[in-house]
Amino acid sequence: MTVGIVVVSHSSKIAEGAVELAAQMAPDVELVAAGGTDDDRIGTSLEKVLAAVEQSLVDSGGDGVVVLTDLGSAVMTAESAVEFASAPDAVRLADAPLVEGLVAAAVAAQGGAGVEDVLKAAEAVTFSGSSVAAPQAADAGTAEPDASGTFTLINPLGMHARPAAKIAGGLSGMDADVTVNGVDGMSIMALMALAAGQGSELHVEARGKDAERAVDYVRKLVEEGFGEL
Repeated sequence: MTVGIVVVSHSSKIAEGAVELAAQMAPDVELVAAGGTDDDRIGTSLEKVLAAVEQSLVDSGGDGVVVLTDLGSAVMTAESAVEFASAPDAVRLADAPLVEGLVAAAVAAQGGAGVEDVLKAAEAVTFSGSSVAAPQAADAGTAEPDASGTFTLINPLGMHARPAAKIAGGLSGMDADVTVNGVDGMSIMALMALAAGQGSELHVEARGKDAERAVDYVRKLVEEGFGEL
């Protein structure tokens, strides 16, 4: 089981499309779309959102549910749905941009993160689309890394969404603080913001128990072209 995620939008098409996108990067996560009114007009439905939350609570097997929304009234509808849910304490409402926050949350859930960490992953993405750097250890900026490596991207599209999701998702389950070219290795948005194309180098530094494993994980992904060759 993984943390479940519910997407609430004024449009059923937007909710379904966002879920379809996130599912490409987090195939094992239960993603539920709750968009539009009961008759599929633009708007929100308390009944539809509550049903999605309840379904996600069951699918997550008690691991918890994170809800993401688009516009103002969707937030109010989602808040009401949480109040009426059978297990409201297991549901978290994220203050995050819908698409970017959803992708970050889904990848965190795919990596086995708990509900609070999935919520944090979503909310670490700002509404400008950039990513808030994850907190580092106090001496991370000056201490020598426990492991490091520099690898050249060989896949044609470089660091786009899927490679970033593979790196972030794999690293999220490891006991290590990892940076890639100076940004948080567990942040999809930060990795994508590097805009690293084919031929670019990724310098990976890791600190912690799984440092060697983390660097080796990124190395293998890069050498295999992220499965895109």
